[in-house]
Formats: sequence, C-alpha cells, structure tokens
Amino acid sequence: MAIKVPYIELLMEMLAIPAVSRNEDLRSDFLESYMKDAGFPVSRIQNNLLVGSPKRLDSRPRILLNSHMDTVSPVEGWDLDPFIPVMQGEKITGLGSNDAGASVVTLMATYGEMRERLESSLDLLLLISAEEEVSGHNGISAVLPGLDDLDGAIVGEPTGMLPAVAERGLMVIDGEVKGVAGHAARKEGENAIYKAIKEIESIKKLEFGKASEWLPEPGAQVTLISAGTSHNVVPDVCRFVVDVRSNDKYGNEVLLELIREACAAQLVPRSTRLKPSGLPENHFLMKAIHRSNLEPFGSSTLSDMALIPYPAIKMGPGDSARSHTAGEYIMKSELDLAVERYCRFLDNLKV
Repeated sequence: MAIKVPYIELLMEMLAIPAVSRNEDLRSDFLESYMKDAGFPVSRIQNNLLVGSPKRLDSRPRILLNSHMDTVSPVEGWDLDPFIPVMQGEKITGLGSNDAGASVVTLMATYGEMRERLESSLDLLLLISAEEEVSGHNGISAVLPGLDDLDGAIVGEPTGMLPAVAERGLMVIDGEVKGVAGHAARKEGENAIYKAIKEIESIKKLEFGKASEWLPEPGAQVTLISAGTSHNVVPDVCRFVVDVRSNDKYGNEVLLELIREACAAQLVPRSTRLKPSGLPENHFLMKAIHRSNLEPFGSSTLSDMALIPYPAIKMGPGDSARSHTAGEYIMKSELDLAVERYCRFLDNLKV
C-alpha cells in the first residue's frame, strides 16, 4: 500500500524548525516521528534518517534516494524571519525551502508512492542526511560505511529537475615556502614572499590536456596568502591556500601530484574526500535519463554526490541560483513536478 505524503504541508512544518548544519537535532526528531507515524521503516544514525534495510537482502538492484535536511545560516538581507515560512499563492519562502527542503519532502513522497510498486524489481532506500552544507563527517559519511553496496543513487538538489550526471570535486591545499629572516634595510635574508610568488606563478600556468564531456577543466586558484611580522623584517615563511576544483578526467589525487610536480612549495591537502564524479554512458541511470527524455548536464556546485562512491545523479526541484540567498523560495508547482518526474524516472529504471 502506498504511503501518501502531503509534501506541501510537510515542507511548511519542516521549515519552521531551524536546522543549521551541525544543529539538526530538532528537525531530525520531527522527521523521524513523522516517518514512524506514516509507516516508514526508519532508523536513525546520529541525525541522519535511513529508510530501508542497510543490508542487501537479495539480488535486486539497490537504489538510494538522498537529500539533506540541514541549511546554511541565514545571510543578511532577509525581509522576513527566515525561520518562519510564508506561503503566498504559489510561492513558499523560507530558509532551506529551495536547498534542499523541497527535495527532502518530494523524495519522501516519491518513496512512499513507489517503494511497494517497485518492490519486485528494486530495493529502494531513502536517506535524509545531515551536515551536507559543511560536508561534515556526521552526515552521509556516517551512514555509507554501514550500507551494503549500492547500484545507484539519486541526490536531491535544486537542478530544475534536470539530471546532473557529473559534478566537480573540491580539494583545499595549504602551501608553505620558507626563506631566511633578515633586516629589510640591509637586504639581508631570503624573502619567502618572493620565493612564493614564483611557486604561485607555476600553479597559475598549469595546463590540462584531457577534456571532460560534462565539466569545465580543472582549476587551481590561490585564494589566500599570508607572510611577515613587521615592515622592516624580511619574512622567513610565506603561506598560501589553493582552491582546487577537479573533474571526472582529473581526480583530486591526480591533481595533487600535478601541482606538486609544478610547484616546489610544501603542499598539504586538507582532504581529498570531496571527489568529482561522472556517470558512465552505459549505466542504467543514464539509460533512464534518455528514456525519460531528460537533458543531462554537468554541475560545478558541490553536493553529497561527492561523498557517494557509487554511480549517482543529482536532480531536484528548484533553482541553484536561489540557494543561500535572502528570500530563498520554492514554487508549489515545482514540488508537484518533482514528485511526478521522480516517479516517472523510477518507472523508467530497467536494470
């Protein structure tokens, strides 16, 4: 029997419960209680809510539906209270309405509608995760190690319900160049800033030969630099930060080696875990995209897809340009379209 989820009403209730990243407890409590009352087989891992069995029970393909309950902190410029959602005609305004509350409630509605209908052919799971906006270790990363292998995932993020089949990754590198301190008046020492400029220039000149079908070429941008203690002291250390955006042709580890080959500075990545992705053309998710007459694209924005080590697409209601802005909103018609398109897409999955 299908579980009907009144997704518009649910969204309004959910948005009224603040859930800034790492403080999702109350919203998780609310959604967990709602799911249990509705008949969802839900289990809780910290503030993440998993519906379905973490273990592979048979040979059916396992598909994960995922979106996140957390939000960023509200920016300056809100005319309304960001934590009090307002519905005006078609428009629902509130922090996290677009990113990604709309995906949360429509994926819940889709799961309730489709799980039993597809039970003979698919093992459908639903994960409403936490800490996505900060790529936190207590979000989806706390759940995936306890799941048996997945065959595919659909990540709910605002894409206008078009499927992103590739996504750029992110790596932040701390660089350090050492010189020798001295008195500036006597031109003593070895200026670490001058040495660092040469190394930064070598990063700027990096070129990449392999082109991605979906994503821009990799980027390595020096975005922060610091050195010196006084105007009359030649600095002995210069530190800088490199923002690296990877793609499906150049993963984080490969880019780290290329940058190290070009640059003699000491380079230490903070993490390589936010990986790029690209869906193979012959994967059943890509075939379902074609059957559904949807236009695939590549996404430069980061999501939990970067942490899922299985073939995945990113697709959800709303517009990415509205995310993290004052007056963030979603339209009721976008919610209706999302449920219809998610259900049709799952119907078109033939593994």
